[in-house]
Amino acid sequence: MVTLQKPALRHEAPFLQAVRRSRTLHRGFASPPASSDAYRQYLKSLRRENRLGFLVTLEDAGELVGVVNVNEIVRGVFQSAYLGYYAFVPHAGQGLMRQGLRRVIGRCFRDEKLHRLEANIQPENERSLALVAALGFAKEGYSPRYLKIGGKWRDHERWAIRSEQWR
Repeated sequence: MVTLQKPALRHEAPFLQAVRRSRTLHRGFASPPASSDAYRQYLKSLRRENRLGFLVTLEDAGELVGVVNVNEIVRGVFQSAYLGYYAFVPHAGQGLMRQGLRRVIGRCFRDEKLHRLEANIQPENERSLALVAALGFAKEGYSPRYLKIGGKWRDHERWAIRSEQWR
């Protein structure tokens, strides 16, 4: 079982250790904050109204499983946001991020009153594609050279879910 926590300064050391352990897993797919300065900038970015961040942790041990970010929240007639997420070694591939994402998505639709969430995923990231499909997201399109990750412009598939589709 997992819980969600808001990232805080007290998480800096375990977060950075988890990032170091997970470099191979993240290579080419994610660029998490990897230094104290970068982590503090990340915390600062979460103070903006259009961002939410969550640490997914093991309920009993408090170990970091991964991160889920809700970015570029647009209110008004759009009520939409982008999801970004990544797991940490040794917890990747165990279904724990599915639990964490399920909780974040529920919160976005229930508490934040969002209508739509979008996840942009590289076609080679089979685990991530399987994860969003299992959560009920639908593929909406393909965007060549969509996001710059690890210094390279990378193609992405666009997957989304609307509040009325959420189970």
